[in-house]
Amino acid sequence: MSSSDAAPRRTVSTAGLRLPICATCGVQYAGPRDDCPVCLDERQYVGWEGQQWLTLEDLRAGGRHGRLREEGPGVVGVGAEPSVAVGQRALLIRAPSGNVLWDCVGYLDDDLAARIEELGGISAIAVSHPHFYGVMTEWGRVFDAPVYVHAADRDWVGRPDPLIEYWSGDTHPIAPGMTLINAGTHFAGGTVLHWASDPEGRGALFSGDIFMVVMDRRWVSFMYSIPNYIPERPSTIRRALDLVEPFAFDRIYGAFWGRVVTEDGAGAVRRSAERYLRFVGE
Repeated sequence: MSSSDAAPRRTVSTAGLRLPICATCGVQYAGPRDDCPVCLDERQYVGWEGQQWLTLEDLRAGGRHGRLREEGPGVVGVGAEPSVAVGQRALLIRAPSGNVLWDCVGYLDDDLAARIEELGGISAIAVSHPHFYGVMTEWGRVFDAPVYVHAADRDWVGRPDPLIEYWSGDTHPIAPGMTLINAGTHFAGGTVLHWASDPEGRGALFSGDIFMVVMDRRWVSFMYSIPNYIPERPSTIRRALDLVEPFAFDRIYGAFWGRVVTEDGAGAVRRSAERYLRFVGE
């Protein structure tokens, strides 16, 4: 390979290294502040020791490093060891039209960026909800990729940037065979991603914790707040079911390592909703 053919070097910006990251939720902000609005909201919480801040410099100095692991056909998990804040992992969807990063984490370093570049880089980033924004703006800048956020959650974005694309409505295609769906559970802009052309040819749904894959991986659940155990409203769940019903999918990729429904995903969502609604309706 000639030098002109070499992949571009992806590096985290000096500014990105030093901007504040909430230690509890992992969301990066555009400048110093006293509080984290994401954690002040009733769906999250301020750490028991009070508001704490980190930076990417701090995380690097503390021994964090990137982690990549296959999570399914054509899907690579992206995270940090030790984990940061909420502990979610992102997912690199390796599609012929260009890789899409689903959800984000509160960590990025040059080595992790280089490893992802070797896998084909990132053409677009799509994020499910504010708890998983992480350092999404820095990810977008490093890979020169648009970051898709539902407009209903615009006010939660801690580091605004022109590369963030706010979409509205119920669905939005972002690449061939990839459609964002505003399920609306957990947050008004709560989003899931449908991949029609996955390698198995059976469809896949990337749900973060908008539809939360639980420990019994035949099921999902629906929560307004996960750490504070506030259930989601039945009317919101019924709307979400109506929106995903036209989409076929066998796999559901949840928010955390290994949280994957491997078969009959559409049936798992229906059964899980029926069970949930039966319990909250009694």
